[in-house]
Amino acid sequence: QVHLVEIGGGLVQAGGSLSLSCAASEHTFSNYGMGWFRQSPGKEREFVAAISRSGGIPSYANSVKGRFTIFRDNAKNTVYLQMNSLRPEDTAVYYCAATRFDVATIRRDYHYWGQGTQVTVSS
Repeated sequence: QVHLVEIGGGLVQAGGSLSLSCAASEHTFSNYGMGWFRQSPGKEREFVAAISRSGGIPSYANSVKGRFTIFRDNAKNTVYLQMNSLRPEDTAVYYCAATRFDVATIRRDYHYWGQGTQVTVSS
């Protein structure tokens, strides 16, 4: 069982930046691909970004490409999401997730989820 805790959500103005982090309880953190998803009211949970076990091969949703960066520190059992040039449409609850696959972009391929953190972007 992998326990994930997200930190770093909040309120920011459009054009601003926020950094999310997700700490994992699992000492074999490097065995898991990691991802970020988000969900806004009335919408399905959608893929945002993913990163492979080693920290290479990042993948991004088209809507965040060039604005968001995912990276991980396996020594700290933590994955991060740096969000720049935020837009009101980025407002959502952001979830961290772990997969036994090296990397995955589909929700059903993830096995463990954090509780989520709210990100609100005001216009």
